[in-house]
Formats: sequence, C-alpha cells, structure tokens
Amino acid sequence: MGATRTPRSSGRWSLTRGHKDWDAHVAHAERLAATEAFTSLRDEIVDRAKITSGERVLDVGAGTGLLALHAARHGARVTALDISAGMCERLEAIASERGVELEAIVQASAARLPFTDATFDAVISNYCLHELDDAGKRAALREIARVLRPGGRLVFGDMMFALGLATRRDRRLILAKVRAMLRKGPAGIWRLARNAARVATRTWERPASAEWWRNTLHETGFTDICVETLGHEGGIASARRP
Repeated sequence: MGATRTPRSSGRWSLTRGHKDWDAHVAHAERLAATEAFTSLRDEIVDRAKITSGERVLDVGAGTGLLALHAARHGARVTALDISAGMCERLEAIASERGVELEAIVQASAARLPFTDATFDAVISNYCLHELDDAGKRAALREIARVLRPGGRLVFGDMMFALGLATRRDRRLILAKVRAMLRKGPAGIWRLARNAARVATRTWERPASAEWWRNTLHETGFTDICVETLGHEGGIASARRP
C-alpha cells in the first residue's frame, strides 16, 4: 500500500467534555461498516460528493475505511483521518489486504485538521461529528472550510435528531430506541439507565437536528446547503465552499 500513516497524538475529542476510548471500538466499527444500512449510506455520500479520478479527498472520522476505501476505488487521492490510533492501524491493514491505495492515514482530531489551507477538492464523513459538542462541531466545520479549495464539496452523514424531543420525528426516534432496549429485558433496562446517565452528564453522543446543521453550515461560510433526514435516526448534509 502506498499510504503513509502519520500519527499525531491529540488526545480524545478536545472540544467535548466526554471521552470515548475509540481504540476499544475498532471491531464494532468494522462490523457496522459491513451492514447494509451503512454500505447504502456510504454509496449515497460518495455519490453526492461527485468524486472524480485524481481529486484529493479527505475522509474525516474514517474509522476502518467505510468511505475512504470506496472513494479510493473511484480513483480519488484519499487521505483518511481518525482520532484513534487503533482505527488508523486497522484501516492500514484493511487497505493493504484489499489492495487499495490511500494517499495518507492521519491520526488527528476533526476539530484541528493538520493540513494547509485549500488542500482538498472534497471532504466526506460518516457518523463522526455527533461525537463533538456544539463548539466542536462548529470548529470542525470551520476547519473543513479552511482545508477545502474554493468550490470544494462537503458531504457527510450523521445522527440528525434532537434529544429535546421538540419534533414528532425526534419523539418517534427516541421512543423507538427506548422500546428496543426494553425488549431486551434486564440487559436493555441497564443499558437504558446507563445511557440516561450519560445524557445527564453530557458524556453521550451529541446529535444535532437538521435545522441546527443548516444554520451552522451557513454560519461557518458554506453555500449550496442541503440537509435531508432519512427514515431512521440519520441524515445527509451537503454544502460547498464559496
């Protein structure tokens, strides 16, 4: 494999209050990447990014390579970035096993991208940004805008709902999750209680609504903004750097 791996020790997500040991979740991330739901989301994100051969593409929160490997197969020069050394190491191994060449694999935070201005033609991401608090999300979007070339595209998938239960969709999603956990019996009840405690202490995931993303993409300087919710908890956003 021709990729160079650049580990940069930046700790956990620096702009959030919670901490998650992503190195312990490598196997789980790889299993999720193989599911039909995630491969379908992968295809949608890469298609919307309109990636062409030879373009420089950054995958933020690359994990074990769901988006990065697919984009590279389109002929893009892909840099994969993840906060976790374990994820980076596993991605390096998978790319080598599959004969997919990545330009670089970089260990760093989405909120502090270690690249010069106007480096990439497109930035893609999937189920990464909900791990950041609101300040972290804004910082990540500003960093993405900075490293995109003028006219560059951003496309990402993520959780898109609000924990405040303000809309019918939010209430439906939360109720469905609660019911699913309760159906698992004592183990599900324990998980529900643990998640409630994590929400209360602000150490759970931090999803944002589609409306929040529309407003914040606008505030951070993007244009041609499109944010769509999906039938499940997720959504896809696309935008362009002017």
